[in-house]
Amino acid sequence: MANWKELFIKSASAIEENWDKLSSNLSNKLGLHDPIQIVPYRTYGTATRVYVKGRVLEDKKITSAGDKDTILNNLLNMYKRFESDEVAGAELKVTLPGEEHKTTTDEEGYFVLDLNPITPIVNEKLWHHIPLQLTNAPIPFDGSVEANAEVMIPPPDAEYGIISDIDDTIINTSATNMLAMGRTVLLNNARTRLPFAGVAEFYKALQLGRNGKRNNPFFYVSSSPWNMYDLLKDFLDLNSIPAGPLLLRDIGFGGSAALRGGHMGHKFKEIKQILEAYPNLQFVLIGDSGQEDPKIYHEVVKQFPNRILSIYIRDVQLPDREKIAIDISESLREQQVEMIIVDNTVEAAEHAAKIGLIYSETIPAIEQEKKEDKGQEPGKEDATVL
Repeated sequence: MANWKELFIKSASAIEENWDKLSSNLSNKLGLHDPIQIVPYRTYGTATRVYVKGRVLEDKKITSAGDKDTILNNLLNMYKRFESDEVAGAELKVTLPGEEHKTTTDEEGYFVLDLNPITPIVNEKLWHHIPLQLTNAPIPFDGSVEANAEVMIPPPDAEYGIISDIDDTIINTSATNMLAMGRTVLLNNARTRLPFAGVAEFYKALQLGRNGKRNNPFFYVSSSPWNMYDLLKDFLDLNSIPAGPLLLRDIGFGGSAALRGGHMGHKFKEIKQILEAYPNLQFVLIGDSGQEDPKIYHEVVKQFPNRILSIYIRDVQLPDREKIAIDISESLREQQVEMIIVDNTVEAAEHAAKIGLIYSETIPAIEQEKKEDKGQEPGKEDATVL
């Protein structure tokens, strides 16, 4: 079976690569290229190690999300996201204090740098901005093409980090129902997709912690494809949910991307890299019972003892999935880690306050936001929201 899967992926990769070359050559001959843009992704690092990732694409002019966007607008923007024209072989200059680095995009237009700055980056705020500039490309471009990469560098006095799932944890995507999920993803935008009730205030309370400095770092790990990056980033920003690196998944056939494992493999790999990047920082994990989060988090606890402070799992109201989560939570007691299965945000916040992760004074604001959010979601019952 594995040989057949590998053969299929290699064949699909070859077809995709040949199609991309044919399409690029035709566009070159006809002069049909769109303007080039650099799309930097929010990433993370330390004072002595910086991780920069992004993509160089032709600008499809995806419009900003509006409250009155039609279904056709949303469908057209989603088509543009997945019908991306990547720019392979583009050369970029990356500037750190006192030094410059060069990188070239791969066949899917991605660029990745893992840098050790000569001068340690000392930043009182969570975010550090790194200038990027396009210096050369295989297709014509006018003027200066620039962007700033946002790199989160947690300060030494951060109390703990928070790693959160996205789908069915902070936003309702109905990931356990393919038809409902497709309808939600395709027909909505960053403004019309609503967060689960109370999530923004709860996450703000976790970021604030107990030191009052609002410097606890957030990381968002999802199996959504990188093509959805702009929509998810805008969703977090529009709903005042704390910013953090979005660690998504490449769905292309290029290279070995398709051989890296499924939902569980991708998410565990990303979480493992985060914990290894910050060996002195403990973490809170947040997810839902709909897919593999309880199993993934169980494995994280086993491989990283004494690193996980608490786990919160939103119950998606599927009895078989809830039983799996309950069984795992009982097993985790041996590692003295609580996995709390909750029906709503307030339950999670009350537990977090009880064990000293957040101020109990933040709970009324979470309760109030929960009521206001539920007013936007008529027909929702308490048991359906985190």
